[in-house]
Amino acid sequence: MSDGIDDSGVRTIPAFAAIGLPPRPLWRPYLMGIVNATPDSFSDSQGAKPVADRVALARELVAAGADIIDIGGESGVTNKPAVEAAEEIERVVPVIEAVAAALPSVPISVDTYKPAVARAACAAGARIVNDVSGLADDDLASAAAEHDATLVLMHTRARPKQKLFPHYDDVVADVKTFLSDAIARATARGVPLDRIILDPGPDFAKTPAQTIETLRRLDELHSLGRPLLLAASRKDFVGALTGRAPREREAGTLAALAAGADHGVDVMRVHDVAGALDFLTVRAALNGQLAVDPGLTLAEEKRREGGEA
Repeated sequence: MSDGIDDSGVRTIPAFAAIGLPPRPLWRPYLMGIVNATPDSFSDSQGAKPVADRVALARELVAAGADIIDIGGESGVTNKPAVEAAEEIERVVPVIEAVAAALPSVPISVDTYKPAVARAACAAGARIVNDVSGLADDDLASAAAEHDATLVLMHTRARPKQKLFPHYDDVVADVKTFLSDAIARATARGVPLDRIILDPGPDFAKTPAQTIETLRRLDELHSLGRPLLLAASRKDFVGALTGRAPREREAGTLAALAAGADHGVDVMRVHDVAGALDFLTVRAALNGQLAVDPGLTLAEEKRREGGEA
């Protein structure tokens, strides 16, 4: 089954249709909202987070326009050791079960590179395995295949929890070669090709300059024939350009989303779902991708803060 675009500009993507997501207009990528089940996220408040709080956040993200909820139990920070699989399972499974019960129609993604965690998460209700290791363990693909889960494959030349900035003669060529190999390995383990999504891996085994070069040339990755996921929210390359701490990088993140939209990215992983959707909506209206009713007006209660006319 191939991707298809109908006469109204609505695109059907099998990787997303398979997990129950409806087709989307070309201007509107799917939005993946981030829910951290970790005590040490680089861009979130520190400390343990109650399951009820994580469910409330998931509800807020979906109300703001999130199509997918991505739940992770290990931070990507490299100054702390990896979490044991059993502990990661204890962190993510209760959150996945609770979010699945509260939002049964919303696909859940588990952000993990550990096969045991992927299996437990999928058994608890996750339908996407979001692997940020570049398939460091081929058994992760087997875990996804066993549960008919969609698999996100990300480019990185570093092992999980390793900070590494290798030399690339051409970073985009390396991304393409690496992901092509990862696709072959995943399909060999039983993951259908139309269940694979690709992530170029901003900041993973890349300097800020290498990440920027990669994002400038995202369109070249379409030659791999798979949907693209962009996870640029609050990333270090944005901080390097702006001098901003993670929570101050939302404006810079929107600029990165613009590049992703320009290059036909299919899903965007973001912290600020409402801001991303507002940005994409206004952008689409101004560039003609979104039809605008000639009678468009602003509700009176929205003209001033506090709802005063």
